[in-house]
Amino acid sequence: MRIDDHAFELTDWSAVEPIEHPGRTGHAVWRTRQMGPIRVRMVEYSPGYLADHWCSKGHVLLCLEGELLTELDDGRTFVLRPGVSYQVADDAEAHRSSTSGGATLFIVD
Repeated sequence: MRIDDHAFELTDWSAVEPIEHPGRTGHAVWRTRQMGPIRVRMVEYSPGYLADHWCSKGHVLLCLEGELLTELDDGRTFVLRPGVSYQVADDAEAHRSSTSGGATLFIVD
């Protein structure tokens, strides 16, 4: 990852416009900043959220609150709790997320 042409900047995530994205069940609220090709997001998943797609995009994802279940298309599952992250490359392993009780994540992709 390389960040070009972007000066030092603080982000007050509470001031970034929230956009709701429906899942198969539940919804996710994204607060997104774009820095050239790099997207940085604070994402809040509602209780009962299940992604409506398999994702093949690379991410660095850090769980801040709650618990997130990440399922890979080969059947493996991983649980993220506060302070736990995962990293995956573009087109490496398709994945989807769900949560029973809700979760808040910080994501860079």
